[in-house]
Amino acid sequence: MLLTNARIATLADDDSFGLIEDGAIAIKDTHIAWVGPRAELPAPYQDLEASDLDGRLVTPALIDCHTHVVFGGNRAAEFELRLNGASYEEVAKAGGGIVSTVAATRAASEGALLSEALARVDAMIAEGVALIEVKSGYGLDLSSEPKMLRVARAVAGARPVDVRTSYLGAHATPPEYQGSPDAYIDEVCIPALRAVHAEGLVDAVDGFCEGIAFDTAQMARVFDVAAELGLPVKLHAEQLSNIGGARLAAQYRALSADHLEYASESDAEAMAASGTVAVLLPGAFYTLHETQVPPVRAFRRHRVPMALATDCNPGSSPMTSPLLALNMGCTLFRMTPLEALLGMTAHAAKALGAEDRGRIVPGKRADLCVWDIAHPAELAYRIGFNPLHARIFAGRQ
Repeated sequence: MLLTNARIATLADDDSFGLIEDGAIAIKDTHIAWVGPRAELPAPYQDLEASDLDGRLVTPALIDCHTHVVFGGNRAAEFELRLNGASYEEVAKAGGGIVSTVAATRAASEGALLSEALARVDAMIAEGVALIEVKSGYGLDLSSEPKMLRVARAVAGARPVDVRTSYLGAHATPPEYQGSPDAYIDEVCIPALRAVHAEGLVDAVDGFCEGIAFDTAQMARVFDVAAELGLPVKLHAEQLSNIGGARLAAQYRALSADHLEYASESDAEAMAASGTVAVLLPGAFYTLHETQVPPVRAFRRHRVPMALATDCNPGSSPMTSPLLALNMGCTLFRMTPLEALLGMTAHAAKALGAEDRGRIVPGKRADLCVWDIAHPAELAYRIGFNPLHARIFAGRQ
C-alpha cells in the first residue's frame, strides 16, 4: 500500500508531532517500509498504486491501554447513589462497587459477555483504536476469571483489533472471602493465575493496591508468582490514597502504574528509574468527582512516559470514547495535546510492552488513522466529534 498527499504526524520522538507536509507512507505487508515527503519517495515504491489522501492528517492508530470492557450488568444505580453524596469507598463497603459487578459477571455466559463487550469495542474501533488491553477481575473465582480472559481473547477473533490481556484477580475480595483477603490471595488469586497462565490466556498481571482492596505485601506475593511465570506486571496505584503502590510497581519494574492521583515526587523518581509508564485515567477522575490530580509536572520533570486510557468499566469510568479521554487528559490534567496523543499511541504501546507500534517510522506496524482534520491538536480540542476518515489495521484498510 502507498499513501500519498497526506499530512503525517509521525510522533517519531517525544518532543514534537513530527509533522511531514505533503507526505507519503509506503507499507509492505503489515509494517511501514518508508515515510517522508512525497517528493523524496524512493524508486522502489514509485510504481505502487497510490491512495491519495487529499491532504488529510495521518497519525498512528490509537491504543487503549487500560480497559475492563468484559463485564456483566451495569452500575447505573450506583451512579445515582454517588450523585446523592455517597463516596466510592462507601459504595464499596456497602456491598456495591466491584463486587456487585462480580455477581453479574459470574452469572453471565461467555457468549453474553462477548456480545456486550463487542458493543463497547466497536465504539472504540469507530474512533480509531487498533489495540486494546482487557482485564479480568470481575470473576474472582477459579472458573470466572478464566472465563473473562477467554472472552477477551475472543474479541480479537471477532473484530479487526488486537487485544492484550491482563489478569486482575487481585481486584477486590469477593463476598465469600470478606474479611479474609490473605486467604483469597492464597486460595483463589494465585491458583487462578497459574491456571490462566497454563491456558495461555494472560499477557500481564495486574492488581488494585488500595485501602479498599489489597496492600503492598499482598500484591508482592502475586507479583512474585508473576515473576516466576515470566509475566510482566502492572498496578492500579495511588488512586484514592498513597499506600506505596507506585513504589512497589517500580520495584518490580512494572510495565505501568495506573491512576496515580496521589503519587508523589519520589514515586515519579522511582518510576523513571524503573522505566514504568504512568497511565492516567481521567474518566474515573471525572466520574468519581475527584479533586486530587495526578502529578503531571513531576512526571514531566523526571521524564516518566505518560499514557492515557478510557478505563472503560461499569462503575468508575463507563466511557468508551478514546477521543474524549484525549480531551479530558488536557482539560482535567493539563496535559498538552502532544502529551495526550503520545499517551494514546507511543506511550500506551510502551505500557503494554507493544513497542512495535505507536509511531509512524519504518519498521513499526502499520496501524494508522486517517482524520478529516488539519492538525493533531484538534483530536484533543474537540468534544463529541469524531473526524475519523479511515483506519488502517496491520497494513489493511
